[in-house]
Amino acid sequence: MKIEVLGTGCAKCKTLYDNVKKAVEESGTTAEIIKVEEILKIMAYGVMSTPALVIDGTVVFSGKTASVGEIKGML
Repeated sequence: MKIEVLGTGCAKCKTLYDNVKKAVEESGTTAEIIKVEEILKIMAYGVMSTPALVIDGTVVFSGKTASVGEIKGML
C-alpha cells in the first residue's frame, strides 16, 4: 500500500502525517508513507486545499486533518 500525505508543510499537514504513521503502526498494515510538499505534484492530483490524503493513487479526502481512528478505517 502506498500512502501519500499532500501538504506544503503547515501544522495541519504535519499532524496528518503523524496520524497516518500512527494509524499504520496501530493497524499492523504494511505501507509506504510519503510526504508530498511540491505544489505541482499536489496540483496533479486535483487537490485545491491541503492537507490531503492519497491511498494507492486515489485522493480519499482533502482540506482537513483526519484522526488516527478515521485513517485506520480507510486502510
